[in-house]
Amino acid sequence: MIVGFLLGVIVTGSLTAAGFFWRFYRQTRDSLFLAFAAAFAIEGINRMAFLLIDKPSEGSPIIYLVRLVAFLLLLGAIVAKNRRVPARKK
Repeated sequence: MIVGFLLGVIVTGSLTAAGFFWRFYRQTRDSLFLAFAAAFAIEGINRMAFLLIDKPSEGSPIIYLVRLVAFLLLLGAIVAKNRRVPARKK
């Protein structure tokens, strides 16, 4: 019972964070914000699916595969952001 409640809180927090990052992306068009929005949305949906499974197993490989995709998305966006050469000021 309490596990379901806590998973619901995590889902709500993840999807809320995704919404904020999506809004920041729309304002700035910075792809880093888009990556964070996607990663939080993926994690929120992953936790929601975990909540809907009859007998969930935290050690399931598919759970870790989805999390790996979300974290690699973040890592790739951070690396891409740091590799860009900033425009020179005149």
